[in-house]
Amino acid sequence: MHLSGMYPIVMTDRLAECRRFWVEMLGFEVVFEATWIVVMSSSGSRSLVAFMSPDHPSIPPGRERFGAAGLLLTLEVEDVDAECDRLATRGVAILHGPVDEPWGQRRFMLRDPAGVWVDVVRQIAPAEGFWDRYAAA
Repeated sequence: MHLSGMYPIVMTDRLAECRRFWVEMLGFEVVFEATWIVVMSSSGSRSLVAFMSPDHPSIPPGRERFGAAGLLLTLEVEDVDAECDRLATRGVAILHGPVDEPWGQRRFMLRDPAGVWVDVVRQIAPAEGFWDRYAAA
């Protein structure tokens, strides 16, 4: 399989709120929009995320409904602290961090209006010896 792209689609009844949040708070741009879906891209990159109304006929068959539980979208940035401060100043609830994680990330986390965890990270040096226990023998 040769991919030309890949992106998650989150089904939510909060389509307008997600669009507004990802555009106004996270700086994404709308690349396609209809009454039932909005696809957004991070400026200058091929990173995409989409939100779709759960009543559209293209949803997978079955009784289950996809929700945001268990979904974590990681956004890698140059300056975690500046982004955290900017979002907090705009009223976004920061639910974790910012903190230096021993595996080698500085990060903070929030939730979008659909309940998706948004993990904002910058790669840093891991704690000395952290990865030793995970090395292949």
